[in-house]
Amino acid sequence: MKTIGLIGGLSWHSTVAYYRRLNELAAGSRGGHASAKIALTSLDFAEIRACQIAADYDGSARILAEAAQGVEAGGADFVAICSNLMHKNFTAVENEVAIPAVHIADAVAHQAAQGGWTTLGLLGSRGVMEEPFYADRLAQHGITVVTPHRAGRTMVDRVVFDELTQGVLTDGSRAAYVAQIEALAAAGAQAVVLACTEIELLISADDSPLPLIDSMEAHVQLLSTMALEPAAQP
Repeated sequence: MKTIGLIGGLSWHSTVAYYRRLNELAAGSRGGHASAKIALTSLDFAEIRACQIAADYDGSARILAEAAQGVEAGGADFVAICSNLMHKNFTAVENEVAIPAVHIADAVAHQAAQGGWTTLGLLGSRGVMEEPFYADRLAQHGITVVTPHRAGRTMVDRVVFDELTQGVLTDGSRAAYVAQIEALAAAGAQAVVLACTEIELLISADDSPLPLIDSMEAHVQLLSTMALEPAAQP
């Protein structure tokens, strides 16, 4: 079994889900007392959030690159960033380690291919929805994205940072997200990416009028495959 490197704490709520699911998949695959081999660095999200607010992505790149080097030194065979938005720093992380870095959007694209979906609605933080780094990565797989209108993007982003990353889940926000999914369906989306690793805590398949791609779960499935099947490639 290979060792999975995780850069977590982005926020810790989703990092818990990453850790739990990776271990559940390892136990389900290997049985007995098997658990995932994980090298985890959990960052102080307050420091990263300050960089996000200040648009200091050079600063966050340095923090994440150092974290990646730490999990590499801890024996990781590959590394993953446990956040969609912080894949804005993916190249900086990838360039500072000798081990492979596994992009969350590649995992999302794999799930989309399995579903036969080429047009995806995107729900996430404002940076994920508005900046090109995420959509461009999906475009490499032949996928186009649609996003909510400006007011919808503002609402989705506010819920992410004022509620979900602080462990707050409300019925009102769930209903507001479902309304955005309905609008994305009307705009041509065949499925919707929950492109913030905390949104899966709020929205389930039972809530949604469209099929969902849980980005965290997609990432975990790919990481687990790579760890448990040595020949697998990202």
